[in-house]
Amino acid sequence: MKALILTPVLAAADAVGNDVMAMARLLRERGIETRLCCNLALGVDENIVRPEHALDFAGGADDLLIYHFSVGWPAALDILRKARGFRVVRYHNITPPAFFAEYAAVDYENACTSGRAEIAHVAALGCELYLGASAFNNEDLLAAGVPPERCAVLAPFHRVQQLIDAEADLALLDELNDGTRNVLMVGRVAPNKGHVELVDAFAAYVDAYGDPARLLIVGKTDPRLHAYSDRIAEHIAAHRLGDRIWWLDSLDEAQLKAAYLGSHAFMTLSRHEGFCVPLIESMALGVPIVAHGSSAIPETVADGGIVWSETDPWLYAASLARLRDDEPFRNGLRATARLRYEREFAPAILRARFFRLLETRL
Repeated sequence: MKALILTPVLAAADAVGNDVMAMARLLRERGIETRLCCNLALGVDENIVRPEHALDFAGGADDLLIYHFSVGWPAALDILRKARGFRVVRYHNITPPAFFAEYAAVDYENACTSGRAEIAHVAALGCELYLGASAFNNEDLLAAGVPPERCAVLAPFHRVQQLIDAEADLALLDELNDGTRNVLMVGRVAPNKGHVELVDAFAAYVDAYGDPARLLIVGKTDPRLHAYSDRIAEHIAAHRLGDRIWWLDSLDEAQLKAAYLGSHAFMTLSRHEGFCVPLIESMALGVPIVAHGSSAIPETVADGGIVWSETDPWLYAASLARLRDDEPFRNGLRATARLRYEREFAPAILRARFFRLLETRL
């Protein structure tokens, strides 16, 4: 038996890349010869199989193919259509294009449109297993006609344990531990992530409770999304928050660890998430969560944070104040979140679930 994991772009430092690399490592630990197939690999030391040679490597009836579906990739459809082995579609979700239309981000809008159009084609392949990163993701597959008995949920493999074990950047941690309360958001700076609403909610907290707090926005900006970044900046200026917002674009692991350890709350008003790994990073590192309950967020957080279906900024402001002022509540929430991480998202738990789902073939 051989295993081939397919993804159009393999990047070492993103959520999909972490999931791909972890699956490859686990399969190899089982003694299964495993290769990765992609168009482009960034920062990954792997002997990559080109798509045109995919079935030369894993074309047998006993082979395993896992397609990480996060953007459109017609080459993968062709491979899966011809493959004779056990085929798994690992669905990470695709952002609806409407989020980008408002900001004239044509490249993103077109990519999301073509990617979501591919859901129906992926469903029509009749693969043996469709593996969503959340039940929310599987709703797309079920709506496209995938039989429920072929769908399962497995949270993404991640690098949270490495983050727990990492040494924090002491210089950054010292800067953050200056007596100011820090509210943290980690995520790519993109329209579905709700940064504009986040700034409004933070402003409501500062205005209503007089807390000289600081908002840390951690995430990569993209010049192609400058209109969205400009909108965020406009809201910051309108609320006169310029000195209370720290933009932290690209952090290494030590700096990210410091950002979590130096923060008093994690807050996100994201409007579309297929899972949201920063939420479980917060759970594991003891940062209380306040979140808007869109998409997969209620499923990921469950009872490990404060989650509201509403987007009223004053509601989120009041939640931050409750975390600030109610120590027993705050500590109880931290303990519940940590327990949820250990029971649902710890590496050993995900490993066991992954092999249990594949055990009929492995």
